[in-house]
Amino acid sequence: MRIVLDGMGTDGSPESEVSGAVRALRELENDLEIVLVGNQKILEAEVARHDDFPLDRLHFEHAPDRVLPGESPASVLRNHPDSSIVRGLLLQKEGNADAFVSAGSTGAVMAASFFILKPLEGVDRPAIGTVLPTAKEPVLMLDAGANVDCKPHHLVQFAHLGNIYAQDLLRREHPRIGLVNIGEEPEKGDELALETHKRLARDPKLRFVGNIEGSQIIQGNYDVLVCDGFVGNVLLKFYESAAQFIVGYLRGHLERAGARVELDDALDVLDYSEYGGAPLLGVNGVCIICHGSSSPNAIRNAIRVAAQAVRTSMVEHIARELRSKEPA
Repeated sequence: MRIVLDGMGTDGSPESEVSGAVRALRELENDLEIVLVGNQKILEAEVARHDDFPLDRLHFEHAPDRVLPGESPASVLRNHPDSSIVRGLLLQKEGNADAFVSAGSTGAVMAASFFILKPLEGVDRPAIGTVLPTAKEPVLMLDAGANVDCKPHHLVQFAHLGNIYAQDLLRREHPRIGLVNIGEEPEKGDELALETHKRLARDPKLRFVGNIEGSQIIQGNYDVLVCDGFVGNVLLKFYESAAQFIVGYLRGHLERAGARVELDDALDVLDYSEYGGAPLLGVNGVCIICHGSSSPNAIRNAIRVAAQAVRTSMVEHIARELRSKEPA
């Protein structure tokens, strides 16, 4: 298995990418190979700082250009054909790799994936899925920011994409699908929510459990949360900031109190780096998008998620599901 890693994506690249790749090669399955794409001279110099890992399973693909934050996603292919994002995705498109992982510009990765990998048949808008911690098992939420203005059939597509991801990667046999809304009753919400609820409720391929209010999310009584990208991105950013606040507050409070309590294991559930990156679901390939501030641990786990998606043939599973899906 060959995973392409954008070596020039994080804010402090390539240190996090290289360290994460080295950790993945040390700790994950020994059939895994990683291709670092980016300025080869810079990447090789960073790799030289590490030892005691299987160097024969690490490869390089030279890409002299990179997409900088703030650049127009729509112009990536035209203005940056030799960037690490474009070159990396082309390796997968051409069959020379099985998956692509990047902590570069989310918009750039999405746009390039849309035009290079192409959406699967039956997918109008690929969606970003992200895993959120709850009081029980983690839950997949989508869309986390790719699509702001959605129609009901888009949200139904998101539900099907999330359903397969939850089966293949979260190991949920019959995923429970919830629609994020302002109330539990079917008649609550705007026109988008009302029509989406109707369609999800009559879809025979989904285990739809109804509307989910914000206060219920943390309880974890579902496996997939469906919403448009506006709601999803607000919810994601709040989740991340709340987790950072809670972790920082508890550690600071205990240090001031002189308490000797080991919290690291208990607080891992709030650490986004433990969940890897966010999959771009609905494109004809495996594409994992990471934070620009990703740590080596986050990169390592994003590679793990990509490898798991390849091993379970998730993309093929989604394609089969969409081909057989009855109209909602």
